[in-house]
Amino acid sequence: MDLYLKRFIKIRKERLSNEIQLRFLQRLSRLLSNGYPLIEALDVIKWDKQLTTSATLITNALKNGSSIDQAFDKAAFHPTITAYLYFVRANGDIQGSIDKCLDMYEQRMKYTKKFQQIIRYPLILIFIFSLLLYFIKQYVLPSFEELFQTSTESSSMIAISIVLIDLLSSTVIVLSILLIVGIVIWRFARHKLTISKQINLYRALPIYRKFLKLQTSFLFATHFSTLLKTGMSFKEILIHMSEQNKLPIIAHYSTLITEELMRGLPIIPLLSEMSFLENQLSSIFQKNADVNALEKDLNVYAEFVTEEIQRKIMKIITFIQPLFFIVLASFIIFIYVTLMWPMFQLIQSI
Repeated sequence: MDLYLKRFIKIRKERLSNEIQLRFLQRLSRLLSNGYPLIEALDVIKWDKQLTTSATLITNALKNGSSIDQAFDKAAFHPTITAYLYFVRANGDIQGSIDKCLDMYEQRMKYTKKFQQIIRYPLILIFIFSLLLYFIKQYVLPSFEELFQTSTESSSMIAISIVLIDLLSSTVIVLSILLIVGIVIWRFARHKLTISKQINLYRALPIYRKFLKLQTSFLFATHFSTLLKTGMSFKEILIHMSEQNKLPIIAHYSTLITEELMRGLPIIPLLSEMSFLENQLSSIFQKNADVNALEKDLNVYAEFVTEEIQRKIMKIITFIQPLFFIVLASFIIFIYVTLMWPMFQLIQSI
């Protein structure tokens, strides 16, 4: 356990920042589009001091016989990037894969920054409110309790308020601890679970499973259409997709479908049985007998799914801030009532 934790911490420290990875992809994409060979493009990227180390690691790995995805992995690039680059082994389209990585990573960073901007202000307010709540519970309410001892209703109201604040604080603390413990356990236990058990676990997460289904369908359609351009058969494509380890669900589904194809079963009903693949995928395969038409439809479908994912992400992000404010406003009203109600009861008793 200690060795695994040390290795995990080391990997996290070595991981490149998102900004550095994005800038590296932008430079590499621009140089490749201008006709530079890959190694020469990496040499030019070394002109930027912040990118020198990454470019050197990738260059050395390539010269030592590593594939491009392995080289980027050694340079500590994000797994979503190396997953895209894995398929360069089959299609040989370095520039196209780099361009797709760039588009994908730009979108990823865009929504991450949007989420951070939206969540920052509510979190600051919640922190300030928590300090205020602690101060009221520790100093204000006990003083009120002593002040209104002659009023039974006011005293009971203050006691109830203290109990509710204690309950609220305990609930938040327990949920935070459970969340942290759950994340730590998942970090260690995920690699010990079979992919089938992981998929069953993902099914139990209502919101996440919808996004995972869209993402898995997008990746399956994108990579399948890319490999169709090489002239590979369905079976060869699925074998190639099953051999990568950056997209475990895709690899698992590809393995299952390959095994069933070897038994003589058609691919269309097999796709519909996969819980994290959209039914539209099997419809596309059923519609198209021509490889070129299938490739085109899969590309269009991937674009539609991308738009749907972006729409859902923006919907959730824009929903988060009002939800925070509503919850915070409810707590403020609760504190206001807690402080003012005893005074109101006292005034009525005079």
